[in-house]
Order: sequence, then C-alpha cells, then structure tokens
Amino acid sequence: MSNTDIKGIIKVHREVMKEKDTEGIASEQFQGLPQPLLANEKKSDIVIELPDSYDPVVVNNNFMEVLNNRTSRRKYSEDSLSLLELAYLLWSTQGVKKVIGKERKATIRTVASAGARHPFETYLFVNRVEGLEPGLYHYLALEHKLEYLGEVKDQTEKVTEAFGGQEFFATAPVGFVWTVVPYRSEWRYTVNAQKYALLDAGHVCQNLYLAAESIGCGTCAIGAYEQDLADNLLDLSSEPTSDKENEFVVYAASVGKLPKE
Repeated sequence: MSNTDIKGIIKVHREVMKEKDTEGIASEQFQGLPQPLLANEKKSDIVIELPDSYDPVVVNNNFMEVLNNRTSRRKYSEDSLSLLELAYLLWSTQGVKKVIGKERKATIRTVASAGARHPFETYLFVNRVEGLEPGLYHYLALEHKLEYLGEVKDQTEKVTEAFGGQEFFATAPVGFVWTVVPYRSEWRYTVNAQKYALLDAGHVCQNLYLAAESIGCGTCAIGAYEQDLADNLLDLSSEPTSDKENEFVVYAASVGKLPKE
C-alpha cells in the first residue's frame, strides 16, 4: 500500500472524530420511529443472580489515592475474584440506576453516555471467579444479572489470538469485552453517533480502572484485537452493514488480583 493510499485512509478515519453538520438530516427519533431496545435481550437459560451490597469489597474509599494509583496493570496473582467483586465491577461500568421515560425510555447508569443511549454490551471471558464456571458470560444490565453463554473450547489460545497475542488478557481471572450496538445512538444522533459512542467507551473503561483500584485489583485496557476473530468468539458478525441489530467488539480490558509484594 502506497503512502498516498495510507494518507487517504487516515483522512477518512479522522472524520469520525469531527462533529458533523446534521442540518437536513432527520433522525429516526425525530421521525417518530420506534426506539431500539435499551439493552440486548437474554439469550441463555442459565442466569446468575448478582449481589448488590458492595461495602465489604471496597478497600480504598480515598478518591485521591484511587486517582493517583490508577494505572494499567498486566500482572495478576492466581487468586480468584469473588462474585461480589465482579458484580461491583459490572455495576461500576454499566450498572443501571433507573429507567426513565414513559413512551421513550432511557437508562440512567453509573457512566455518562450521550443522550443516555448507552450503546454498549458487556461480555466476560471468565477464568477464575468464585462460583462461576470458566467460559463466556453476558451482563444483563437492566436486571443486574449474568447469563452464561457457554464454554469456549481452547479459550486461552483463541482469546490470545483474537486479542493481539496478549496472553495476559486471555489468562486473567476475567477479561471484559465491550461491544457496541451503533443503532441505539444512531436512532437519535444519525451521523454523529459513531463519535459519541467512542467517547462513551472511554467513560466505561475509566470507571473500570477506578473501581478495580478501589478493591485492590488491577486492570489493563485492550485496544488491539483482530475484529473478525474477536467478533466470532462472541458469535457476532464483522461484515460491514447498516442493519439495526449490528453489534461488534470495540474495547476490552483484563482484570485480576494484584500479586503480593
């Protein structure tokens, strides 16, 4: 590929970060079309109730210390996370505090999102969490529950390959994977939805960093992955499409207990 071709691709991709003039573009919300679902529907019959009283797991309530100590951590002990610790991290990153609205509903969550559209879903590659079988899980944010999507054969090898050869992610007690459902934001923001979704992804992961730090865990954000392989692990399609149900991986992060000094 020539330098000219590369510059052309860069130019196109930079435009995603710019605010677009939407004059003359009527959103589907403005047209009165039905809004998308607030969250993905349950796929599995195996659902795990999550605890919601977090005081016992928070070991550091000093916000300045949490901010100062926040950093990417790639090395973890062999200790398992408790289900309460995992529930706290899920609540901190995508927890639904309340649902508002009558005809047009929205979720108020623990993270900011443009227009309260919250276009993300949380999946987990679990290795070591007390009370959970290893495998793939999905967070049912509206219910604060987990659904078990099943065992992933050769999970370590496949996850390592899909996420940039980063074995520490594949072998961590938990690997968080966030997908985006673009239409949730496009319904309101049309051509600006992609920019807002990328901003929102940062809100989600930063909350994970701060929450992990507050319970004595470490985390490391992952932006390097093979789109097709990562999507395939979640039984999603990477094919370019404008379908309303389109969903694909956009971000990930490992989480684990810190090694003893």
